[in-house]
Amino acid sequence: MLKTGWILSALFTLFVLLFPVQAMAQGVVTAKYGEWEMRCETPTGAQTQQCALVQSVAAEDKPNLNLVVIILKTADGKSHLMRVVAPLGVLLPSGLGLKIDETDVGRAGFVTCLRTGCVAEIVMDDKLIGQLRHGKTATFILFQTPEQGTGIPLALAGFDQGYDKLP
Repeated sequence: MLKTGWILSALFTLFVLLFPVQAMAQGVVTAKYGEWEMRCETPTGAQTQQCALVQSVAAEDKPNLNLVVIILKTADGKSHLMRVVAPLGVLLPSGLGLKIDETDVGRAGFVTCLRTGCVAEIVMDDKLIGQLRHGKTATFILFQTPEQGTGIPLALAGFDQGYDKLP
C-alpha cells in the first residue's frame, strides 16, 4: 500500500505546488457526505477548480491532538492521494499508523512539516480504497513517544459517495 522512493518524492513536490495543504483544507465547501466535506478552489495560476474530500478530527481524550485528512486526485487524474496533516510535536520516525475497523493497514512516513503541522502522504491503491469504501471507522495512530500511540478515529460514513464525486 505505501510506496516510497522517487515516485513519492516527485508526487509530493508536484502536489505541494499544485494543492497547498492549508488551502485545500480551507477552500469552499461545495457538498457534505456524512462527516466528509467536498472543498474546492481555484489555486493561483490554475485554470480549473480543484477539489478534495476533507475531514478534520480530534482525539477524544486529547482535543489538541487533531488531524486533517485530505483525499484528492493526482494532477494526471489517474491516482488518488490521502494527505494527513498531524499537529507539530508528533514523533516523526514512528510515522502515522492506520487501522480500518480492526484491520491494521500499515504506516506512512511523514514527508514534511509545515507551520500548520506535519504531513504524511499515501498513494491510494485499489485495496485501500475498497477498505475505506466498506469500512465504518479509520483509526489513525499518532506517536508522541515510541511507546505511546494515540488512536484518532475518523468516521468513514459518506466516504464512498464523496469519493465518487471527486472531479
